[in-house]
Amino acid sequence: MTIRLKAAILGAAALSLASAAGAEQLFVEASKTVAVHINGAAASIVIGNKNIADVAVHNEQLLFVTGKSYGSTNLLVFDKSGRQIYNSDVLVTTNSTNLVTINKAGESYTYDCSPNCKAVLSVGDDPDHFAALIDQQLQTQSLTDGK
Repeated sequence: MTIRLKAAILGAAALSLASAAGAEQLFVEASKTVAVHINGAAASIVIGNKNIADVAVHNEQLLFVTGKSYGSTNLLVFDKSGRQIYNSDVLVTTNSTNLVTINKAGESYTYDCSPNCKAVLSVGDDPDHFAALIDQQLQTQSLTDGK
């Protein structure tokens, strides 16, 4: 084998390894779900922060990522041999198209007005307002979970 051919083969191998290890960026809106197709059979899935995003497994090659709260985390997927087959930064955004923030006496209150206005959790809102909404969400979740 010539030196040029060896160099070309090594370069191609390094490029394929670098692209496999590089993290993608996955954008998902809070309270929305996106499908993620995996090239290979997933055996282990890790999400960095379950408060920001959650993952549901459909099968070895199809995952569903749901945005829970705006922020960023990461998603790692490994095959049965422990090799990383997927790596992504998960960026959860808020669709602010229908959001309205009311400032009253120095405190903020955020509402989603699509089509009717209802209070929504927004970091930075009045602490009592925020706590009341968290309490409502936890109660709703316990009803959904059957607890």
